Amino acid sequence: MATLNLPPVITVAGNPNLTHIPPIYAFRNLSATTTDQKVSGNGAGEDQEPIPIIDLSLLTSGTPDQRTAVVLDLGNTCQEWGCFMVINHGIDEGLMNKMIDSCSEFFNLEQEEKRQYKGKHTLDPISCGTSVDASVTEVLFWRDYLRVLVHPEFHSPTKPSGFSEVLAEFTKAVRRVARDLLGGISESLGLDSSYIERAMNLDLSLQLLGANLYPPCPQPELAMGLPPHTDHGLLTVLVHNGVNGLQLQHKGMWVNTNIIPGVLFVHVGDHLEVLTNGKYKSVVHRVQVNNKSTRISIAMPHGPSLDTVVSPAPELLENGCHRANYTGMKYKDYLEIQHRSTLRGKTRLDLLKIKPELS
Repeated sequence: MATLNLPPVITVAGNPNLTHIPPIYAFRNLSATTTDQKVSGNGAGEDQEPIPIIDLSLLTSGTPDQRTAVVLDLGNTCQEWGCFMVINHGIDEGLMNKMIDSCSEFFNLEQEEKRQYKGKHTLDPISCGTSVDASVTEVLFWRDYLRVLVHPEFHSPTKPSGFSEVLAEFTKAVRRVARDLLGGISESLGLDSSYIERAMNLDLSLQLLGANLYPPCPQPELAMGLPPHTDHGLLTVLVHNGVNGLQLQHKGMWVNTNIIPGVLFVHVGDHLEVLTNGKYKSVVHRVQVNNKSTRISIAMPHGPSLDTVVSPAPELLENGCHRANYTGMKYKDYLEIQHRSTLRGKTRLDLLKIKPELS
């Protein structure tokens, strides 16, 4: 596939007066896409199942009976949905709004100020740009992004003023929530609460902040914010500015997430699927754009340490499932594959699946 010849930094936000999208953004003109599959729900969620809600306070400080019930709910939602909304998570809504506003201010910086962060790799400490890596795509997506590595080493852009302080406080709080959830998920699998923390070396876990800007699009019926894909890592935690657009696959249909303001939206990543030997599936999701409102989302994948080899937990294989369905791979090697592959479906995770032997 030929590399697209783009300027050093090109952004959809920098062209607010377009009346038609450039042809390179016409995602729906491509063949073999999944963008036209039926969507469940009309935007208000009237005819779709509600996405499950987890009360984190009952997991961390509830009675024994309440905690047991939440652990059971976590297991069921991870297995049936692969995603859930988290309430009573302990992160101040004002801090969440500050983080969204700070990302908005970053996107509003002059191009020259952002150009210094033009990254070339998933693990560059700070990178910003548009769409995804142009060397592996046939089309551009209606999205500008900022990606920052915040753990185990903390990095931050120097502008806008105060960004670093907000970023440090917010991502530390989200990391705590992710670890609490992974403790409950460990228990839902019949393991002790610290199993995933130990096995995945979460003291050195990789945490990224990915801020996404989806400006109004003059032809939203042709463009995509992001195509169907899954996320690397164990869990992705997401917040947004109240403008919907995220959809996920559930029971063969696209479902509007309709995220409640102030909650955290969490979904299973590829490496939790591998660790659970496929019991908990990573979620295929995509982003639709609109012609009226700017959408800002902040997605934070939480993975194991870069040097951790992720494979099905031996304890789960011993407890009734005697065959591993996935081969092990070092996390940073998986990220290399992700960087070189397209964002169509689950092709990256398919590389780890072990085909059943023919008898």
